[in-house]
Amino acid sequence: MVTDIETNLIEGLRERSPKAQQTMVERYGRHVFSQVVRLLPSVEDAEEVYQDVFLKVFLHINQYDEEKSAFKTWVSRIAYNEAITWLRHKRQEVIYFEDQDGEAERLSEAEVEATLGHPDPETVQLIRAALKHLPPDERAIINMFYYEEMSLKEIAFITESIPTTIASKLSRTRKKLCRIIKKLQS
Repeated sequence: MVTDIETNLIEGLRERSPKAQQTMVERYGRHVFSQVVRLLPSVEDAEEVYQDVFLKVFLHINQYDEEKSAFKTWVSRIAYNEAITWLRHKRQEVIYFEDQDGEAERLSEAEVEATLGHPDPETVQLIRAALKHLPPDERAIINMFYYEEMSLKEIAFITESIPTTIASKLSRTRKKLCRIIKKLQS
């Protein structure tokens, strides 16, 4: 559902109004930056992608369809795609945790919930460290679900997937994250 404020903003963006563009950055800048900085290796890289996101929003505002998603979700989709595209082009050699022995998959939801459910400050630090060992797409899903508090439907729209696939991937990624935390603790 698009609010009256967003409707006015979108109309201003479609008219290429500098004031609307400034309002857009002020209103959504923090959200966009927090989304991309969690996916990219450095703040400098996030700043570069951040600018690209707003350029893309300004250039493609006529493609926004309020029937398909909320405006913030559409902007998040652009941010996600720009960050993933940046990572693909940089092709940095990074080794991510792979659960080759299937040990993470064997973790019960109760074990995962005990670790991730209501974490203490030490566990929060371990979660942050463990997130760096996940591939960008998995890290993005965790960030959108927990930090941005997006629904499975919103995440599915952003990642161009379906909610049941996101739910399944979220469950596997939570188990993987839990396994990484256990490795970091040992």
